[in-house]
Amino acid sequence: MKSLRQLYKIGVGPSSSHTMGPVKAAERFLAQYDGYDSYTVTLYGSLAMTGEGHGTGRAIIKAFGDRKISVVFDKTTKCVHPNTMDFTAFKEGAEPVKMQIFSIGGGEILVAGETHVEGKEVYSHKTFEEIKKYCVQNNLRFWQYVTEFEGEDILKFAKEIWKTMQASVREGLQAEGILPGGLNVERRAKQLFSAKNDLTRHIRRDRIVAAYAFAVGEQNATGGTVVTAPTCGASGLVPAVFYYAKEQQGYSDGDICKALLTAGLIGNVIKTNASISGAECGCQAEIGAACSMAAAGLAELYGLNLDEIEYSAEVALEHHLGLTCDPVCGLVQIPCIERNAVGAMRAINAVSLANFLAVSRKISFDTVVRAMYETGRDISEGYRETSTGGLAKLYK
Repeated sequence: MKSLRQLYKIGVGPSSSHTMGPVKAAERFLAQYDGYDSYTVTLYGSLAMTGEGHGTGRAIIKAFGDRKISVVFDKTTKCVHPNTMDFTAFKEGAEPVKMQIFSIGGGEILVAGETHVEGKEVYSHKTFEEIKKYCVQNNLRFWQYVTEFEGEDILKFAKEIWKTMQASVREGLQAEGILPGGLNVERRAKQLFSAKNDLTRHIRRDRIVAAYAFAVGEQNATGGTVVTAPTCGASGLVPAVFYYAKEQQGYSDGDICKALLTAGLIGNVIKTNASISGAECGCQAEIGAACSMAAAGLAELYGLNLDEIEYSAEVALEHHLGLTCDPVCGLVQIPCIERNAVGAMRAINAVSLANFLAVSRKISFDTVVRAMYETGRDISEGYRETSTGGLAKLYK
């Protein structure tokens, strides 16, 4: 597995696959083929179907600067990967040069013909079972496992990630107005946070957690700075759970940074053995993965044992199996922002169950990860971030 620095990325929304990935692909192509007369970028699959709503074309044009560039949205040609881009450079008197690149989720790219993504392998283990066995043998918590392979500096990295997450929550709680894109979706984080009509303590908890998730989701929708956790579309879930733990339960920044390492380890296992791309496996790969990360991190924060942390992550992911990715108008707004909030509440509930039921569990985390990937590959294309099925299709 690769470093958590490849999982947690600070960037601008609204989509890691549809904006961060294509920008990175453009930079990769230009590093090899700069100085040509003109360029064409052709987008296929999910990038073509939802690229206009996600701002993919604008992001690519900006990455090319003052070069002559055209972006084509090909919504009919089928490709092997749902997020495929063809970059072509033209020069008078010479044959055009071409590079095909895939946006594979979380802002990562893969060039056709290559077998690996950017970044070296830093972990000796691939599955959760292998990781847990190593931790038991060496008397390690999961966050300590991360520091053993990545070094103590990874905690400094986590500190920067947590600082950015907190800023996105705070800024989102203060902002008001209408989100861009034409759906006229009103920002609701501030309203949720300031409401006073809670009937019970648990309702108050859920409302505040939801407000934190809405805050980040709304920042992402406006192109604000967020952290991929593991993606931009699911960037509100992990910060919401940890911000609540800090502000409402009194946990320290240092403890939360350790919990972020545990959460990141879970995200890394999912990313390595399945997918974190909504275009490849539906929203279960984004919100489901984020919920699993948050649950594991919170269980770490609460001091649960390794089996209980695994069960927290397993329950959180299992109950998102089959969740479709059907963004209305290709925007990361409906139902994406609400799903972050619901997922954050579900992560907390998963930890509560794990505290009591871990000893009776029958399904391993690795099994659920495999099930998620197989389920995602079986989901109809219309439900994998193409905006042609589900809510996106039926919205009027």
